[in-house]
Amino acid sequence: MFQRTILRQAQAARSILSTTSPSTASLALRRTTQQPRIPTIRAFAPQSTRLYSTETKEATESETAENAEAEDPCKKELEQKTKEAIEFKDKWLRSVAESRNLTERNKRDMDAARKFAIQAFAKDLLDSIDNFDRALLAVPAEKLAVAKTEDNKDLHDLVAGLNMTQDILLNTLQKHGLERFDPSEKVDGKPQKFDANMHEATFMAPAAGLEDGDVMHVQSKGFRLNGRVLRAAKVGVVKNA
Repeated sequence: MFQRTILRQAQAARSILSTTSPSTASLALRRTTQQPRIPTIRAFAPQSTRLYSTETKEATESETAENAEAEDPCKKELEQKTKEAIEFKDKWLRSVAESRNLTERNKRDMDAARKFAIQAFAKDLLDSIDNFDRALLAVPAEKLAVAKTEDNKDLHDLVAGLNMTQDILLNTLQKHGLERFDPSEKVDGKPQKFDANMHEATFMAPAAGLEDGDVMHVQSKGFRLNGRVLRAAKVGVVKNA
């Protein structure tokens, strides 16, 4: 079979040589007589694999991540902007808190100014109110106990007029927050106890039937302006021990 193939190729070469030039014929003869090449199969040896420890791999990955973070300008800028945003938010919250505190403080000051605007004026009136008490005490109780007749009519009218004037004055001042308190008034049938916030002790003395700290005498009554003590009451306090 192989010889027949060679014979046919030789005959084809002779026909070509007869029709073509000698150089071309020789080239064609070489191509036809050349045997087909059989591809060779090379055996490839498997590549050897290298094994690395997990610690070395993790260290390499961490170093790579750190280098990536250090070399990433966008991430740095983002962190900086985030930090600035947190600082601005903190400043804003502080400003809002200070503004609210200032508003509340101004409101309290305005309320206090409105409530105690007449404080100086009220203090000046206290002596006049005390004079009403002195004038009424100047009239003996025995004369007032006598029935009203033509002889003592003027005295009764004078005392009644002083009481009416005093009541009107006190009611007018009470509308503006000024009120008077009397330590001699009993509470639940018992004398009041000394209170340093409301009373001023002018003397201390023993008294039978009373306990230590009881108010036994009132020299002048006290006054409050919208709950604040404007003038403490001057009292005498019991001290038996």
